Amino acid sequence: MGKLEKVSTFIWRKYADYVYTKWERFLLWNMVEPYTRPKSFTPVVTVYVAAFYTGVVGAAITEQLYKEKYWEDHPGEVVPIMKPKFYSGPWKVAMGEVPAHLKRKPDQSEH
Repeated sequence: MGKLEKVSTFIWRKYADYVYTKWERFLLWNMVEPYTRPKSFTPVVTVYVAAFYTGVVGAAITEQLYKEKYWEDHPGEVVPIMKPKFYSGPWKVAMGEVPAHLKRKPDQSEH
């Protein structure tokens, strides 16, 4: 193998290593890039605050509609605690009924 062939082989090897590592770096940084810190946290905070208050308003509206529906069927009664919408596990709060100690007895009249 002549000197020119050795130099040529060396250059091609270096070029192949460069291209391969360039591909590795490209792949690695493309995978990592979506998880890098944003330049500004303002959009992230804005979205989180908007989502939080949307949930608060939605819960308030849902609870108010629940109360109005209950009052239509049971006028003048105490509205029981609303059963959670997105929780199907054990629920200890009187199963959505008015607890016995809160129910008004018929012989008691308001003064």
